Amino acid sequence: MALYAIGDVQGCNAELGALLEAIRFSADRDQLWFVGDLVNRGPDSLGVLRRIRSLGDAATVTLGNHDLHLLAVAFGSAQARDDDTLGDIFASAERHALLEWLAGLPLFHEDPTLNVCMLHAGLAPQWDLTRARQCAREFESALRRDPKSLFDRLYGDQPDLWDDGLEGEARLRFIANCFTRLRYVDAHGRLMLRAKGAPGKPQTKSLIPWFEAAAARWRGPRLIFGHWSTLGFFDRDNVTGLDTGCVWGGTLSALRLDVAHAKPVQVACAAA
Repeated sequence: MALYAIGDVQGCNAELGALLEAIRFSADRDQLWFVGDLVNRGPDSLGVLRRIRSLGDAATVTLGNHDLHLLAVAFGSAQARDDDTLGDIFASAERHALLEWLAGLPLFHEDPTLNVCMLHAGLAPQWDLTRARQCAREFESALRRDPKSLFDRLYGDQPDLWDDGLEGEARLRFIANCFTRLRYVDAHGRLMLRAKGAPGKPQTKSLIPWFEAAAARWRGPRLIFGHWSTLGFFDRDNVTGLDTGCVWGGTLSALRLDVAHAKPVQVACAAA
């Protein structure tokens, strides 16, 4: 059995198929972890959802910001954007089954045997792994209990600093922003959600990548994440980033997790 983690697919179904061929994936033998952002911006979001859902227990997925956006639009809590490529999902006869499956996915996944965790974006430096796990479960419960109410109040950049006393919509918003939007924090551990460029650029020079926060309490297991295409493939200090920007003309990446010092397997974007 092989276990591979795969970066942000974002509707690039042809590239996903080519990548699965490249790693010789077999659903009756191997396992796949997807870091989230299965949909949007690419040409075949419907095909991606169909393919991954059909894998059943062979696929584990954490929710990304584009996946949440799809659900928010579906529940009438957000408007579709001009650059969305989600129409094929809404027009599909499988719409309800696919959206129900998506809404049941987690924000955070872990394998204690391998000491590896997966999430889409990042973790607040104030969280230890117990708190991160608890926060993910809180959000997932709210999503399954009353998704319309959750999405109606989900979006915004505040609060930007964790406090154990946060409650209600503010708490859930902070949780969602960490797990699905975070790239940088400042020196005080505040979420800097509008910064998207690569580290070291003029607009990000004073900011700290979330995984380099000096006092981060979550350190311990290996963390697998996506979301950050301008970072590219990143593997350092037990933190591994897999978003290599396929939808932007880059590559789609898979990394074997059950083998030490594995190198990424990558396929180029078909349109590049």
